[in-house]
Formats: sequence, C-alpha cells, structure tokens
Amino acid sequence: MKKTFAWLGASVLGAGLLIATSSAHAAAPVLLSQNKPTTASSEGGSGYAAKYAVDGDTSTRWASVRDSDPQWIYVDLGATAQISEVKLTWDASCATAYRVQTSGDHSTWTDVYSTTSGDGGTDDLTGLKASGRYVRVYGTKRCRNTSSYGYSLQELQVYGATGGDTQAPTTPGDVHSTGVTSDSVTLAWDASTDDVGVAAYDIYNDGNKISEAAGTATSKTITGLTPKTQYRLTVFARDAAGNVSPSSATVTVTTAATDDTQPPTAPANLRSTGVTSGSVSLAWDASTDNVGVTGYDVYSGGTAIVTGVKTTSTTINGLAANTSYTFTVKAKDAGNNVSDASNAVTVKTGASSGGGVPSTITTVSSGWTIPWGMSWLPDGSALITERDSFKVFKLTQSGTKTQVGTVPNAMTTDGEGGLLGIAVSPNWNNDHYVYIMHTASEGNRIVRMTYDGSSLSGYTVLVQGIKKNRYHNGGRLKFGPDGYLYATTGEAQTPDLAQDKTSLNGKILRMTTDGKPAPGNPFGTLVYSYGHRNPQGITWDPQGRLWEAEFGNSKYDEVNLIEPGKNYGWPTCEGKCSTSGMTNPKVQWSVSQASPSDITYADGALYVAALKGQRLWRVPVDGTTTGTPAAYYVNTYGRLRTVETIPGKNALWLSTTNCDNNGNQADGSDKVFRIDLK
Repeated sequence: MKKTFAWLGASVLGAGLLIATSSAHAAAPVLLSQNKPTTASSEGGSGYAAKYAVDGDTSTRWASVRDSDPQWIYVDLGATAQISEVKLTWDASCATAYRVQTSGDHSTWTDVYSTTSGDGGTDDLTGLKASGRYVRVYGTKRCRNTSSYGYSLQELQVYGATGGDTQAPTTPGDVHSTGVTSDSVTLAWDASTDDVGVAAYDIYNDGNKISEAAGTATSKTITGLTPKTQYRLTVFARDAAGNVSPSSATVTVTTAATDDTQPPTAPANLRSTGVTSGSVSLAWDASTDNVGVTGYDVYSGGTAIVTGVKTTSTTINGLAANTSYTFTVKAKDAGNNVSDASNAVTVKTGASSGGGVPSTITTVSSGWTIPWGMSWLPDGSALITERDSFKVFKLTQSGTKTQVGTVPNAMTTDGEGGLLGIAVSPNWNNDHYVYIMHTASEGNRIVRMTYDGSSLSGYTVLVQGIKKNRYHNGGRLKFGPDGYLYATTGEAQTPDLAQDKTSLNGKILRMTTDGKPAPGNPFGTLVYSYGHRNPQGITWDPQGRLWEAEFGNSKYDEVNLIEPGKNYGWPTCEGKCSTSGMTNPKVQWSVSQASPSDITYADGALYVAALKGQRLWRVPVDGTTTGTPAAYYVNTYGRLRTVETIPGKNALWLSTTNCDNNGNQADGSDKVFRIDLK
C-alpha cells in the first residue's frame, strides 16, 4: 500500500531545515538520485549493493547485513540541492523506526523526517523544504527483528532542484572564551542568521577545523587540548546548502597548567647506537616523574627535531652527510612539564654515497615577511611576492633584493589569503608579462601585469569568481611545459565546492595567457582536476607529468599525480580511500608531519616544503611510482613555504614563512635559502 506523508503549515525540524507545503504553482521536482554514488554502513552481499537502491529498478535492492542496528544508506546528489520529496520503496525487510536526513558534508546530519511506526510498502515524503548534497536513510529498528534479516530498500528516490540557496550565513559575533582548563576551552558567540537556517558552526585553530557545534548552539567546549598551549580560534557558520559565513574575529586562548607542576627528571646516558650518511640512532635511560612520563623530544642546536617519542630510543633521518650534529633529549609529562636536558652527544654522519640528496644549505637573503610566490626570470633572478605587504621583489642569485612594485587591489584575509602566486610569462622576451594570484574584495583573482625590468604596471584582471575565505585559498601559479597557465584554488572552507565542477574552487585550473579555458580541458571550462581541499603546490617531472601537494584537514596531507578530469576525493576522502570514482594520493602524511605548501622536481625526486611539519620532504620518483620519503631540516628553519629548482642547476631555493599567524615571529624574520644537491 502506498503511504504519502505531507506536512500542512510549517514547522522547524532541526537546524536550518524548514518543512512546509509547496506552492501550487511550483515547478515539478526532478529526480536527482538515480544512478548517483551511494554509500552504506554495510551490504548483505554482492547482489545487495547500495547502488541497487538508486538504479530505478524495483526488482533489485540494497540490503544490510543481518541482525544489526543501526544501519544506513546515503546518496550523493553531486551538488547541493533543494529537496522537496523523498520516496522510499521498501522490501519486506523494512524499518519500523528510521530517520531521513540531509547533509552538506556527509558528516553532520540533520533530520528531515523520523518515524517509529514504519510498516513497509512505499513511503512518499512530500512537501519538504530542505537543502543538502547528501540524503541518508538511517534505520534504528527493523520490521523483521530476528537474526535472519536486516534492512532492505528497493528504491531511494530524491526529488528537487539543484542550485537554490546560495546565500551564506552572517558572521558569528562577539566570539569569546568563557572558560579554560588545562585541556579544554569553552567558546561562546552571538548567533548567525541565514535565509534558510544555520546548520552548524565550525571551529578552527588557524587553518584546521578542530570542532563543530549544532546550528542552534551559541557555545561549545573544545576538549582534548594540550596544557599550557596557545590556540588561535575562529568560528564560521554553515547552512545546510554548504554556504559558509565570513570568519569571526580570532580569539587567542592559552590552556591552563595542570595541578602537576613537577617536571620529569632529565634523561640520562644519552648515546649513539648507529650512524649512516643520513641518519643517527640514539638511546637513553628513562626519566622518572611523580605522575608519569608521556614522551621524549630530541633536540639539535636548541631546536626540537623529533617530538613525542614514546620509547627510550629513536632514529633521526634526513641528516646531511659528513656533518657533525649535537643532540640532547628532554622528557615531558601530561601537564606539559618539561625536564632538564640530558647530557649532550655529538655524532658525525658518514660520507655521502651520492644520489642527489640535499648537502649544503646557505642563506641567500634575509629580512623577509611571509614570502609566498616565486618565479624565475630569464636572467636567473627571481620575482618573489610577500603575502601580507602585497609587495613584489626581485632577488638575484647573489642575494641582492629590490622591490619592483606593489600589486593593487590586493587584500589580506587575516589568515591564508593575500598576495600569493606569481608566474613569469614563457614568452617573456616578447611580452614581459607577469601573472599574479591575489585576494581582492570580491574573492581571489588571477591578474596580469607588465614588468619592464624595473617596475610593475598595467594591472589587468583575467579570472574572477574564485571564492575566498580566511583559510583555504590555494594560490599557486605556474606555467606548464605545454605553455598554459595552471592555478591551484582552495575550497574556501566550503567542502561541497570541491566536488562542484561548475565552481572554480577546490580545483586545479588550466588556462591560456588571456585567462580563457585551455584547449583540451576535460569539461570545456577552466577546470582541469577537482576534489581538492587546499592545494598549494604544483610541479612537472621531465616526462611532463603534473604533481600536486595538498593540505588535508585533520588526518592526512597528500602528494597527488594529477590527470585531467580526475576527482581527488575531498570531502568524501582525506588521504587514501576505496570510494569508487576517487583518485588516491601517491603519498600521504599525518598533518603534524607535513602541511605541504610548495613542491618542485629535481634530480629524480619531488621536494615538498612543509609548514606545520617544519621540514623539507624528498620523495624519490620512478615514472608514476613514488619511493620512501625522507625528511630534511626537521624543525631547524621553521615553517617552510616555497621550494623551487634553480634553472640549469642541481640546486633549490627554499623560503620560510615564520612571520605568519602560526609562526608568530617578528616581521623580517623570514629567509630564502639555497640548497645544493649532491
């Protein structure tokens, strides 16, 4: 028997979702779900896959495993949609109790409908006014509640229209701390408003999301923090369509010390147990503590180069050959109390066996404040941008630094936006063009200027419509071996944009020198690849293969081999996953080890500059296969932003951004280094 559920009048069911009668003159809804990607909590065998619930054929079905509650299935509509109807055709193994939910990111779900009296047949839920990209049926009690049966759905049909809600919520106001402990911070804020409704609040520590709150909340306690540690917290409002508000003001909070103020004893008998040309193995006697030691940090030259060691030995890799290092070790406890240093031990690495690894590193230039983009001129010097000053400088190989201009219309986001990438025209001798990506009032732009050898002029906008936010702006510009200009764009803290092929955000773009779609682009637009969160590095190997470095959120950072039209997973995947249609990274790291900004190819390897990881990664490459990564300069020079191969030389330039919000060093503290490869 067919059962139709319609709502008369209007009522709010969950944050940001309004259920009401549809207008008599509204356009007929469109079936959005058929043959779209599906994900289920389980499948009762190959003949009962989730895809059979959206194939338009009631003779096939999705079935969950037997005798297990709860179980669920969701469909990815491919873009944010205005949902007006959900039609469920149940098999005999139906749900007595279930909920229909929507989401913009398939992690935060809001109820559209719920029942505890389902009896199978067809449930036609009409008159909905909801928004989201993902629609889920979440069963909590089975009609046939015995060990022989699960849930079984012949068809999950979602009707509505794509587009619709594009208005972002207002900025959360008056964000402030109302409580601090040694491992938690409680934030409060004034509620945002939205034309449909606020679905959730996302809380960031600088560029990484660390917590979220319901759309009805105006406070949140963030737990699991480290004692005696500074956090820079901002709040963003998000609606069910995935629109994200501008950033709140930043609240800087330092967690309290614990009641335990006694540090561990100093580790004793630090000694070397093994040496190679690129590594040193150390061991030491355990520290003691009145509560308990939680880990050890290894220092070289006063800088912690390995942190959080749980045992009393470790191996430090990525060291320069034929070089002396002096090490000490300190212990920590749960209260973040730090012991005195152990005895010092000096060890010299062995001679190099060759292979193009980093050898000497020297300072080319100092006195910089957040240098970001870098591009080589034909004379061997480079043009370098400063993110927050909006200035462009010329830097020669000998270290002579000259300002050549300031980019008009550039503005900061007090986060990761500002004056970003720069690329010198491959036709420099004929046009003297320089291409620049920067944040402006309406979003991120790609522009062109002329450099006559002494100054920049002739500002021309080529591409607009790239959404901006405080974080996740991408920004790298480079010309490929095909002569076309490539740009990386972040998803502007709106994850759905990465999967929306009509959006310029969360993409690698490929264009002509006039900012038009390059011939051969897979979708006939500027979009070359999609499904990116915050890509900031691109490079090509000698065979013309495109490699990309990308920030993850809280789990994994990535190096990807980019192919036209491929989907690189965000927000469905972070790092490697088994979801059909997603392209896995070639390399992934935990975010504490990387946060990769730029990438370059030199002498058989990819070099990746890491910000949070404060190290330079070397990744051997053999065709499309990557070898074992090795880390260099760990915690030695701070946050590493840009790495570029010097044309015609087996050497690199490497720049820091220790003056940014995460580095907190004084203006002028950043440097540009030269690294020789031997």
